[in-house]
Amino acid sequence: MIRTLLVATALCCAMPAMAKTIAVEAGDDAQERLQEALILAEPGDVVELGSGNFSLTDGLSLDVDKVTVRGQGMDKTILNFAGQLGAGEGLLVTSDDVVLRDFAVEDSKGDGIKSKGADRIVYHAIRVEWTGGPKASNGAYGIYPVEASDILVQDSVVKGASDAGIYVGQSRNIIVRRNTAIQNVAGIEIENSFDAEVTENLVTENTGGILVFDLPNLPQMGGHNVLVARNAIINNNTDNFAPEGNIVASVPAGTGVMVMANRNVQIVENAMINNGTTNVMVVAYTQSYDDPNYDPTPRQVFIADNVYGRAGFAPDFTGGKQLAAAFGGALPGVIYDELGKDLIVNDRVAVLSLGLTKVGQSPLEAKPRIDKIYKAGETVALSPIVLPASMEAALQ
Repeated sequence: MIRTLLVATALCCAMPAMAKTIAVEAGDDAQERLQEALILAEPGDVVELGSGNFSLTDGLSLDVDKVTVRGQGMDKTILNFAGQLGAGEGLLVTSDDVVLRDFAVEDSKGDGIKSKGADRIVYHAIRVEWTGGPKASNGAYGIYPVEASDILVQDSVVKGASDAGIYVGQSRNIIVRRNTAIQNVAGIEIENSFDAEVTENLVTENTGGILVFDLPNLPQMGGHNVLVARNAIINNNTDNFAPEGNIVASVPAGTGVMVMANRNVQIVENAMINNGTTNVMVVAYTQSYDDPNYDPTPRQVFIADNVYGRAGFAPDFTGGKQLAAAFGGALPGVIYDELGKDLIVNDRVAVLSLGLTKVGQSPLEAKPRIDKIYKAGETVALSPIVLPASMEAALQ
């Protein structure tokens, strides 16, 4: 009897406390009540946000594993940071197995929602918006997971970021699907990351639609294995409003998809329409760098089975207008600087090959030509991204 009692007591001590729901309503002292709920939450708990406008004066933070923060809908539960006194993000998450869903973040002074080192994080039906429209003073990133594994961003809306609406950096095993990115400098950016799928998103009215970059001097480099598929990449012609010095400040307005210094990128089955510079740009990193391990060129980029609409009618880069005039008034749907290797274009689309011979060379020194079929060939299919079952289960 005593032995049975001891075993039962030990099991009870080993089990986590009963998961609970912590309700937080809008109203007076929302800042203090919401932050207290995020501090007191325990693994398995749900922080349930009520409908209404939460007027907040400072950023929020969550550092407890296995917590869900759930609102009543991205247009019903609004975390409003218009009165934020500091310059940080609206919400910072640094714990694992977190689900963020069904609420909005508006007008944060810094990034909308940032998660750092937060593995197995889910962003579902989140809206991040700067309501004053595109401005350099808006926060840099809307949804911003970095330095993590197993990331899911889905069914969300981001508008007005002065860098990237949805940015995933220095991470691996990533799915970004069914989102809307509108009026950001970059709609969606995958940077220095491994194994990502960007699928079924609407990317419109940004400066650049979808960017796949690899940059030097970062803890994780050698970005590779990125699938960009079945997206609508339309009318991305917003003037670049990034603050001077940001890497995306050099992205030409009117860019549909831009691949820079990345490897094994597949751009397939997208609709790319009315992007004024070009629908697809494949280029090397052009700025100076001192990292001996960095390769600034794009490699193994595969383009196939896309639908192309009007493009190249307003090229926004040095020498672009002259090039367009030389080729009948508009540039073709794909531009390649020729500094990388193994570009395969299986679509019936003309490719403007710039004929550059060294990294950092000005387009004014280009020796351009139009290739009706750049190169036909096959490539190895990327393995589907498989996220832990617990992430999908958390949304049921």
